Formats: sequence, C-alpha cells, structure tokens
Amino acid sequence: MINRYECNGLYARVVEHNGILYFAGRTCGDYEKIEDQTRGILKIIEDTLEAHNSDKRHILRAQIFLKDIARDYQPMNEVWKSWIEPGYEPARVTVQASLAREHSLIEIVVTAVTKEANEE
Repeated sequence: MINRYECNGLYARVVEHNGILYFAGRTCGDYEKIEDQTRGILKIIEDTLEAHNSDKRHILRAQIFLKDIARDYQPMNEVWKSWIEPGYEPARVTVQASLAREHSLIEIVVTAVTKEANEE
C-alpha cells in the first residue's frame, strides 16, 4: 500500500511504501547563512521523521543540493556532522545545483525507514 502525506496538488511531502519513507526536498530560506539554513532543514526533517514514526537513526539515504558547493560544502558538513549520530550515517551524495528559490542555499532529500519496518 502507498500512503501520501502533506499533499498540496503538486506533490506529497512524504510518500510511504512498505515502511520506507520518501521525502520531498526540504529547504529553509528563513536564514541567510548556510549553517542556519542547514540547521533549519535538519530540524524540519527530524520533526517530519518523528511524525511518521522514524528518526535520524533510520535515514537510509540523503541527497544534498548546494547552490555554491565551493563556498558552502565545508560549513554545511560541520552542521551535518554535529547532527548525525556516529554509527548511523546514511548513504549520502552532495552536489551543486540551481535551486528554485533565489534565497535558498541548500535543499535536502532523505529516504528513511519506519521504526516498525526496521524491526521486521
């Protein structure tokens, strides 16, 4: 069964199939600095995981899109490393990309598994 959550007519923020959670890309343009945008997105992701009976220990994969990888890769990584738990690092890719909103410096997409699915 496929469940779609937080649909807005264009996309769902989360789609669940067989205990796997597929997230839409998340941004947080409320801040100017890459560190603050990264923290904001990670908080959104953490809250969304919790709302769907998961957590950051259950993230399988992360895709990170940076507007300026040369400038922002290192400071973004420092925030990421302080957030992710050692031993629970997901597979990850980071690339440079043009982002849809001018003020967005970063977008993150994650795929995770629910806690129940992990116990099976």
